[in-house]
Amino acid sequence: MDDLLRVGVITTTHGIKGEVKVFPTTDDARRFDDLVGKEIFLIYKKEAISLHVENVKYFKNIVILKFKEYNNINEVEMFRKCDLMVSRENAVKLEEGEYFICDIIGADVVDEEEKYIGKLGDVMETGANNVFIIELENGEEVLFPSIPDCIKKVDVENHKVIAHVMPGLM
Repeated sequence: MDDLLRVGVITTTHGIKGEVKVFPTTDDARRFDDLVGKEIFLIYKKEAISLHVENVKYFKNIVILKFKEYNNINEVEMFRKCDLMVSRENAVKLEEGEYFICDIIGADVVDEEEKYIGKLGDVMETGANNVFIIELENGEEVLFPSIPDCIKKVDVENHKVIAHVMPGLM
């Protein structure tokens, strides 16, 4: 499952024809349009179930999906709170300088002089900008906003983040 990327979480059913409401966990909810007719994976009881998106609708901040394999509300009720994943092949194409968050978790975080700060433990997604949660060697965590003044470079290939330690961050 390491090659799968989460695009949403099923919240509940919709109607009686097997549709589900999905909370998108991707930057662009409209990306689901590109998944019609393609394979998507539903994680149910730690197993990846291969499904195919038949139809996509949008309502406010929710995506409504219909899977080709299911045609009845009773068949999809058990999928509440399940993750929806796509293969990297069906993931959105990244622009220069973009990356998937899962590809940088665990990266070494160093300052501009290459002095080790800690490991990137997680990324908190906020409305304004992401926040990098960096785990220090002593077990403490510090929060670095993912803004150009603070995060200077994200090097996915070398699994390294170069950060500027702004006054008051540590």
